[in-house]
Amino acid sequence: MMSILSALLCLGPFPKPTLWAEPGPLIPWGSPVTIWCQGSPGAEEYRLDKEGSPILWFQQEPLDPGDKANFSITHMTHHDAGIYHCYYHSPAGWSERSDPLELVVTGSYGKPSLSALPSPVVASGENVTLLCQSQSLRGTFLLSKEGAADPPLHLRSEHRAQQYQAQFSMSPVTSAHGGTYRCYSSDSTSPFLLSLPSEPLELLVSGEGP
Repeated sequence: MMSILSALLCLGPFPKPTLWAEPGPLIPWGSPVTIWCQGSPGAEEYRLDKEGSPILWFQQEPLDPGDKANFSITHMTHHDAGIYHCYYHSPAGWSERSDPLELVVTGSYGKPSLSALPSPVVASGENVTLLCQSQSLRGTFLLSKEGAADPPLHLRSEHRAQQYQAQFSMSPVTSAHGGTYRCYSSDSTSPFLLSLPSEPLELLVSGEGP
């Protein structure tokens, strides 16, 4: 790792790269994750930095044909959790920075509970609320759907009935809402350290809406 030169902050007019994580942005403690940065063909170098860090996190030569590179974290810990950006260098200069990628590590706390109100079986066009609850963590709740490309949903917790909870409302429900969900909770002082996942909840959508 090396210090980021101030010149790198003056990034050029080239298209910003795309940044994503495999297998996803929620990584169990101690598990590996690969961060991909895809730019333009002809890139000579890719760089990855982490918000709040005074040093360059990763530097990598591109893979053939030069339009992307990957960065590996072999054992995910709290030191690796945070918000990342990547950018690349071509013969004409530096690209814009990518959109942010938020990496969080799971397994730091006990799992919350997840339930569906009024029922996990709902007709298309009706309303359903997924309720995530924890007795101790009062920060943020995250709701993720198995196999979904979209990032997890975030909600601040609220205190009710001697526990903390968040209500994720879906209205009106369509067939796209069906699937397997899990939720996570975090402490307000450590937003990138999450609990173990809740038990999976399968949401079944039946019929057609009115």
